[in-house]
Amino acid sequence: MTVLIAGGGIGGLTLALSLHGIGVPVKVFESVAELKPLGVGINVLPHAVRELIELGLIDKLDASGVRTSELAYFSKHGKPIWSEPRGLEAGYKWPQFSIHRGTLQQLLLDTAIERLGRDSILTSHHLTGWTETADGVRADFIDKATGKAAGTYEGAIMIAADGIHSAAREKLYPDEGPPIWNGRILWRGVTPAKAFLTGRTMIMAGHEILKFVCYPISKVPDAAGNHLINWVAERHMPPTYQWRREDYNRTARLEEFLPWFESWQFDWLDVPGLIRNCPHAYEYPLVDRDPVSQWTFGRVTLMGDAAHPMYPIGSNGASQAILDARVIAREILAHGPTQAALLAYEAERRPATTDLVLLNRKNGPEQVMQLVEERAPDGFEVVTDVLSQHELEDIAANYKRVAGFQVEALNAKPPIVPRRADARGAST
Repeated sequence: MTVLIAGGGIGGLTLALSLHGIGVPVKVFESVAELKPLGVGINVLPHAVRELIELGLIDKLDASGVRTSELAYFSKHGKPIWSEPRGLEAGYKWPQFSIHRGTLQQLLLDTAIERLGRDSILTSHHLTGWTETADGVRADFIDKATGKAAGTYEGAIMIAADGIHSAAREKLYPDEGPPIWNGRILWRGVTPAKAFLTGRTMIMAGHEILKFVCYPISKVPDAAGNHLINWVAERHMPPTYQWRREDYNRTARLEEFLPWFESWQFDWLDVPGLIRNCPHAYEYPLVDRDPVSQWTFGRVTLMGDAAHPMYPIGSNGASQAILDARVIAREILAHGPTQAALLAYEAERRPATTDLVLLNRKNGPEQVMQLVEERAPDGFEVVTDVLSQHELEDIAANYKRVAGFQVEALNAKPPIVPRRADARGAST
């Protein structure tokens, strides 16, 4: 009955907690020797927050993140384009959270250790391959640091939640090659600074070539009155630029990107100040992969970034991995840990995430900023002079529809995994 999960990130750990909640034993295998709270800020949307609440995590989320109240788009001159309420303020039954990615992963890890036991989560176990047996799957692992064998484990099925550089996906699609770079570079950091706008606002300013995103990820100010402000600076680079392998842990060099934002001093936000005062900034290219026609091969399937890596546009990466995990748990509850469960999961999630990957390539809801830049590059007095209210509303509504978090539709749906089954996991 044991389900093997390759990957101890947000998706893999959510899946482990969900399966434990329905009484299915799991083992999680993580490549690194120690899971540390790495990365920068992310947003978790209401449809994913609902599922984390079902796992009994609302108090931990509230203690660790900020309930996002507003999303606002601005031009490169700091002029407002579009804003909308988010989370509870938008009418959802569940909040949206802005939180440090590493904090969320640590929260899930601590809960998994508490409920499943430390022996259920094995580090220094990198997947190298698997074979199907008469009644399950046998997976082989190595310690990547030493190259030595780390063991062979058997289970009923295996879920590959091992990220954009998935070892499982590489085995299934050996000719796919590296992730696809779209020519844009992201520089990311977290800076102690004063609150801005509502104090719980997520802002995006600029356009497709040059963009800045920021939002608070701590709700309690420090002794100096500062909150932790997560920010992302982005630029579409010239064709001659040589990009380096993406990851969250490469130190950025401020002199490479700060000059492009030096003039972005708005009366409500000091963009160059946020960049300049950041203790540690990181750089990585904006990449994804083409959608594939199949995730499930026998008793093995892909999930999260291993299945559908997408641009971090519309705050959907972690949220979609959480939804994957919950659908897998629901189908295992219905069909047992079988290929039938994996195929039912794929039938629901692959078309939905394929649409989202392709929509994110078109900038998702952020296309409003590009339209304004194209129509009024020198600025505007009132945004509706260059972009109609209907266009603004239609772009925002279409993205919510594709991503699966329209207010009325989501509020009317029950949780993905039946609550009666989940209660055991949340109360353990």
